[in-house]
Amino acid sequence: MKKRKDPQPFNQLEAEIAITGLHATGEYLVLRKINLDRDHRFSHKARPDTRIGLCLDTETTGLDHMADRIIELGIVAFEYDPHTAEIIRITGRYNGFEDPGEPLPREIVEITGITDQMLKGQQFDDPAITLLAEQASLVIAHNAGFDRPFVEQRFALFRQVPWACTVSQIDWQAERLPARSLEYLLFKFGWCINAHRALDDAEGVLGLLLEQLPVSKQPIFKALLEASAVSASRIYAINAPFDKKELLKQRGYRWSDGSNTRPKCWWISLPEPNEPEELGFLADEIYPNGKTGSVEIKRISPLDRFSVREG
Repeated sequence: MKKRKDPQPFNQLEAEIAITGLHATGEYLVLRKINLDRDHRFSHKARPDTRIGLCLDTETTGLDHMADRIIELGIVAFEYDPHTAEIIRITGRYNGFEDPGEPLPREIVEITGITDQMLKGQQFDDPAITLLAEQASLVIAHNAGFDRPFVEQRFALFRQVPWACTVSQIDWQAERLPARSLEYLLFKFGWCINAHRALDDAEGVLGLLLEQLPVSKQPIFKALLEASAVSASRIYAINAPFDKKELLKQRGYRWSDGSNTRPKCWWISLPEPNEPEELGFLADEIYPNGKTGSVEIKRISPLDRFSVREG
């Protein structure tokens, strides 16, 4: 009896031919696993006056940055041209665990696959993380409003770097992408990752930045750079009439329970240049006789956005 030979793995050319053939049938959608080390979308072109960006993700013991802890941190550093938004190359990576000093909640283990045994005795490499933060001009996270408070609580240096958010600072609705989870967005561009692990998610964010928006055709990183450079206005519609709540909700306003030291009210955060238009909406549609004197506005700089300082 002849010994059966083990099947030989596809080489890259064979894989591309197979993928092309599957797509041509119209019956298959092939997802590629993110592999930035072999990604052709980096320009690898030398440029003067380049900067360093960080794509970052955390896994934590819970949702409260004051009570919970980071258990895994993943960072991908990349070089970019701030004028053209061209992403040039990866310059570094970090991935590490830290023992929170107490057993993980069962739901965290189920979501992340991280166990108490994996964390036992582990500590983040503070010098390596500090070096990355010192080099960075921008930190990018998918839901920076969650990640930034946790990271700043553990590493104070990250308070001195502007952050950007691929969830809230790209108008995915206008690009006909109704969901904003990282897995869904990567799927729509033909990619997949091992979700809910910090370095995989950080690399997924960078992979997303290398793509082009489907409707406007603008590079995603260019759109994010432009949005992240603009100050925000947080508008508090204090004493808005109760019967206008549905109109406010449709406009994108959220309800504040007063825990941020302001009265209970509806509020919205938007780019500062959009402030006059929003005040016009409140005058025309919400407040009787256009009296908006009770409206409060807080302006938030790019440096403070998504931090606890934002409020």
